[in-house]
Amino acid sequence: MKKLHVIGIVIIAIAIGVIFISLKNTSTYADFSEAIANPEKEYHVVGKLDKTQPQLYDPKINADQFMFSLIDNKGISKQVVLHKSRPQDFEKSEQIVLIGKMEGNDFHANDILMKCPSKYNDGKPPMK
Repeated sequence: MKKLHVIGIVIIAIAIGVIFISLKNTSTYADFSEAIANPEKEYHVVGKLDKTQPQLYDPKINADQFMFSLIDNKGISKQVVLHKSRPQDFEKSEQIVLIGKMEGNDFHANDILMKCPSKYNDGKPPMK
């Protein structure tokens, strides 16, 4: 067997290994009840900010910890611990997607995606 063939087989084997590792680490969209049932698995939880509950962020104590409550699409409210600083314009978000897993009674998120209100309103001027 030629050296070129051996190198090609090794590259293919590495590529297959990378594909299997990336498939293992993918997370799925869920709600809090599914995240509670599988605390070892990472999920994307979609919901809205629970404005009736307090938000805790003190950058003097821990700049990479922000706590708030989220109501998922099934109406379940949970305390969220975001391991990042508080996002700018957080209260204005229409929808929030958290990426993380359940730890005890809290959802620990490593990342957050926010859908903010659009500045475009079908060609109409914004209402004040």
